[in-house]
Amino acid sequence: MMGSHLDQLAKQHGISLMRPSPDNVEVPISDETKRQVLAALGVDERSAVTQQKQPPPKAIPQSYLSETLEQGGVWGISLQLYELRSKRNWGIGDFEDLIGMTRLCSSLGADFVGLNPLHAPFLADPDRCSPYEPSNRQMLNPLYIAVDKVPGFKASPELERRLRSLRETDLVDYVGVAEAKLTTLREIWRSQQASGSDTADSEDFQNFVQAGGDVLRLHALFETLSAFMIKRGNGAGWKGWLVEYRTPDSPEVAEFAEAHADDIRFHMWLQWLAHLQLGKAAEAALDARLKIGLYLDLAVGEAMDGSATWSERDAYISDVTVGSPPDPFATAGQDWHLAAFHPDQIASGKQSPYRRMVTAAMRYAGAIRIDHAAALRRLFLVPLESAPDGGAYVNYPQHKLLQILADASAEYRCVVIGEDLGMLPEGLQDDLAEAQILSYRILSYERGEDGFKPADAYPRLSLACISTHDHQTLAGWWRGADIKARAEHGIVPPHVSATHLDQRKHEREELKLVLDEAGVETPHRLPSAANDQKLRELVVSAHRFISKTLSVMVAVRLADMTGEKQPTNIPGTSDSYPNWKPKLSLPVEELANLLLVQEIADVMQQERPWSNAGLQLSERS
Repeated sequence: MMGSHLDQLAKQHGISLMRPSPDNVEVPISDETKRQVLAALGVDERSAVTQQKQPPPKAIPQSYLSETLEQGGVWGISLQLYELRSKRNWGIGDFEDLIGMTRLCSSLGADFVGLNPLHAPFLADPDRCSPYEPSNRQMLNPLYIAVDKVPGFKASPELERRLRSLRETDLVDYVGVAEAKLTTLREIWRSQQASGSDTADSEDFQNFVQAGGDVLRLHALFETLSAFMIKRGNGAGWKGWLVEYRTPDSPEVAEFAEAHADDIRFHMWLQWLAHLQLGKAAEAALDARLKIGLYLDLAVGEAMDGSATWSERDAYISDVTVGSPPDPFATAGQDWHLAAFHPDQIASGKQSPYRRMVTAAMRYAGAIRIDHAAALRRLFLVPLESAPDGGAYVNYPQHKLLQILADASAEYRCVVIGEDLGMLPEGLQDDLAEAQILSYRILSYERGEDGFKPADAYPRLSLACISTHDHQTLAGWWRGADIKARAEHGIVPPHVSATHLDQRKHEREELKLVLDEAGVETPHRLPSAANDQKLRELVVSAHRFISKTLSVMVAVRLADMTGEKQPTNIPGTSDSYPNWKPKLSLPVEELANLLLVQEIADVMQQERPWSNAGLQLSERS
């Protein structure tokens, strides 16, 4: 009887009683998991089960769809901002480099620049560099500030030598970059105050601070406390701090804030600079006549011990992390170490946490991508100290979240893309299509029982691409580098890797077949160990195919255009691979002269200008 009550209580609070196994078979979650997740949601196990009437279904709210997409297919270049090399940056791509990329895209006929999440990291611990595990999604990353473009900047010979060293590394030296940038920005800040030209007194900055309110102030306070704690041997995240500093409303925190008012204002100034420079890049994209402009990515959550969870504790579930259940490519499941919004709080209030988070990106963007769009309906939550197979799916208020996206996208005239990959709840893709949220289609995933799907099988209301930050380039995929990497890093057992390598032989043949059927010429005799020249021809052919799809948007990954050998990220690894650090092999200034860049751009120009005239919404799924 107790089990029955527990099941009913779990179902009442949106907890699924089943989860997938590595063999894609549904298995029941344990009673212990139910108890742990209920407790994390703040539900007493002894609570009475109440009968709740199901409200009648409501019409699905529709997000903004630009006239540009109504008129015909567009394409753009996606990249990781930090990976950009240039002759002037400080060892990490920055907002000035982004302006350079908007001009390059314009010259190539592209319509948008797609970027990794630009959310605020842990400045006091720069090596916590994953853009998908940020400290706060409402704030920007100050490491992307182009310091040489900040009024009052003066270079010294010693600094120039240091910057040359930072530029020459093949991996972003986040610690070195942070030290150089924050030290120099602090000097500018102090110099302006001493000279009486303090930007902290400017009307624009004052308005920015006022508009930011408590969210901005608490983030700046967090950053100041985080740096203070690091110097004393504690962690950058609040869970490693002294107990009296773990909540922002304690007397000790109030006393600290009063004593460090200048430091707090400095961190608000950094956010203002980042805001100004990203805004300038967005304007540059419009000036360059990019039809979409900037396309920004939203991480699915924030770090458990970051600024967001510290300053808005009640908005998050504290005793679980976001992850994914076991599947064939991660047989033990995954723990993403991300905090989840509480289902009861995520959409509450006029300025709900979700609304504030999405508009923080939409204000600069012509399109946003929602990472892990399944979170619009459910998240897989793993109790702390449990393995991922001890987690459970928990439902979220889908209609309310879609309404927020519809309202915000209309206000900012911003297209919404949903990363609808992996294990999706039944009917979600149909709901997203009805909501005018673009589906996210990756070439290697678009396969059915008969092999790769033809170009005309891609839904019109979608973004198509060949690879992403979580994948090898197409050349790497052809060579099986992704399978070998998963084996080398122990993500999947050897026998599974052997099966995947055998499958890849068939996948290569199927890819050539679908290209041939689409009338795309492919190189003959292309073995798995083909040389770069042969693979370059294949890469061009694959992009011609993807440009022929019905998808209204196509994203070309810059790493595919430059033939990068090092992957951006190997999912499932942490210390064994330098995720989020590899730079491009060429600087921004040389990209326009690269033959592969020109060839892919020519393919896109030839194939993309087609018309959507007369297309009905019902035809877009």
